[in-house]
Amino acid sequence: MNAKGFETIIIRLNNQGKMNFLEKATEKQIEEFERNNSIKLPIKYKEWLTYSDGGEFFLPAGVQMYGVAHKPTINVNYNDRPNDNYIIIGALSSGDPILCGKLGEQIYIYDHEANLIHDDEVYPDFISFLNNLHDILGIGE
Repeated sequence: MNAKGFETIIIRLNNQGKMNFLEKATEKQIEEFERNNSIKLPIKYKEWLTYSDGGEFFLPAGVQMYGVAHKPTINVNYNDRPNDNYIIIGALSSGDPILCGKLGEQIYIYDHEANLIHDDEVYPDFISFLNNLHDILGIGE
């Protein structure tokens, strides 16, 4: 997605609630993070990181996203996930982690209480996840 596409999403999100987007990460920082952690992040998420390296959506109680260069950063070894095939890239205010797979583009929400990922909480990519935040948080548009 190009910068204009992200700007459109950012404008829409900012019109819907209070946001706090962090400074962007550089491609070099993202590549270094992937190399140091022996992982590949989803392409759409990496594109997002070059626009905003983490931040908070729908303050005060919404979503926190992690980045690669600014705290809080992604901890690839954090065990609060179904198994080692996932990486936690954020969290809902409920504490449920937002995950990406170590392979592919999909974004998932892990339901702690049920100890599973519901079919309706799997998103084809990070852009789809962003475009569904209202439904995810149950706040409507």
